Amino acid sequence: MPYSKTDLQAASDAGIISAGQLETLLAFLQARGTASPSPKFDVVHMLWYAGALIVIGAMGLFSTLAFSQMGGGALTTTALVYAVLFASAGHYLWTAKNLRTPGGLLIAVAVSMAPLAVYGIQDTLGLWSQFGKPGTLHGPLWSKGSWLPMELATIAASALALRFYRFPFITFIMAGALWCLSIDIVPWITGSRPNDFETARIVSIWFGLAMLVTAVMVNTRQRSGDFAFWLYLFGMLAFWGGISATSGGTALQKALYCAMNVGFLFLAIFLGRRVFAVFGALGIAMYLSDLAAAVFKDSLLFPFALSLIGIAIIAFGLYYHRRQAAIAAWMDARMPEMLKRLRPANAA
Repeated sequence: MPYSKTDLQAASDAGIISAGQLETLLAFLQARGTASPSPKFDVVHMLWYAGALIVIGAMGLFSTLAFSQMGGGALTTTALVYAVLFASAGHYLWTAKNLRTPGGLLIAVAVSMAPLAVYGIQDTLGLWSQFGKPGTLHGPLWSKGSWLPMELATIAASALALRFYRFPFITFIMAGALWCLSIDIVPWITGSRPNDFETARIVSIWFGLAMLVTAVMVNTRQRSGDFAFWLYLFGMLAFWGGISATSGGTALQKALYCAMNVGFLFLAIFLGRRVFAVFGALGIAMYLSDLAAAVFKDSLLFPFALSLIGIAIIAFGLYYHRRQAAIAAWMDARMPEMLKRLRPANAA
């Protein structure tokens, strides 16, 4: 049964163990952890991930040129050949060499070929929806409903890959496709025009909320690997972005928006997810900046007010960094048992 530093601090605050025993226990656990360190994101891992992202971009560019010069059939053939080659190399590194990170990244590259292959098939067979052909791959990737088959194929390929290769980065591709799907699905659901921003914004909010709920469920069940990270990130982008894109609003609505972002700060502590703190801090900064713009309208004090807001947020970040364990312990000591059961085991 896993325990975090926050749990031990809470036990010390409750008087179960003394402060001296806490320090001794933490020192022992830290020394014990150095004997078998967990994998860290070092320079080697950075190079592996950067290389995989470059390959994904390069293959997309090459496939675009192949489509422009030779048509959809060449695009599908190229994508499938690349998918087989990268999947074979990834499987070899994953199984024969036990190199899970580079092997999993190559599998992720193979998965990223799925939308390109489907795009070529759609063009070859003329299977475009009533929303029209998106055009070449130089255009926006989520501008029309015709992208739905590509996004669904990407989600299916990601799910299949995760079935055999438990590599968290594959969820990055799946989460990205889900995010694009939340935008492209609007014309299919509502029958509205593809550039209906308000409808897309509302659908994005609800889709992002559903993705966040899914991320929490994944987070509470995962035992190794962080499969929920990308779901949290794209869920927040869709949910928070959709709400933040609201134009205008009354003073009460803006205050509620600020309160929501303050709630994200507490949610970051509860779930142990910094992504909520990042978006929450951005939302609070946006609200305070808007408030300052109204109070100091056409005043030379406005830049100074913005500067003070920025300094205050930085100061809060420093305070939270130093007192993170104490704040989490304080919340944990006063948290109802029902909420404690909902909290992920790896939250800290």
